[in-house]
Amino acid sequence: MGDDQTRARNKAAVEGAVRAINAGDAAGQMAHYTDDLVLEFPFADPPKRLEGKDVVQPYLTTALGLFELDLRVVEVHDTVDPDELIVEAAATGTYTPNGAPYENRYVIVYGFRDGLICRQREYYNPLAAQRSAAAG
Repeated sequence: MGDDQTRARNKAAVEGAVRAINAGDAAGQMAHYTDDLVLEFPFADPPKRLEGKDVVQPYLTTALGLFELDLRVVEVHDTVDPDELIVEAAATGTYTPNGAPYENRYVIVYGFRDGLICRQREYYNPLAAQRSAAAG
């Protein structure tokens, strides 16, 4: 498989994960990840590193239960390595426990293996979720 085909396959995995996020479907999101996925949130307080689907899926299920999101990919940056993408995204939505609006921007570095996401490092403003939770 050439680099362009690899990049297209990997972008399709991101698109599938985003569709599942927007549907509030953590299991559907997980279908686009390897079993040994590493999910990192360097800007969380404290920073988080989650390893393996058995750890990541409950975390994402909880998060998608708290937020109804409309996540949109704004830009995709190819890298020299066809199995790595940098994605800029924007989210709007609602923090469901109190109905407060939520809005954030993300830079996400994805790593892929065999067309599945094996590494995801998300950079975002952690104060946005805190403000939504404190509202109302």
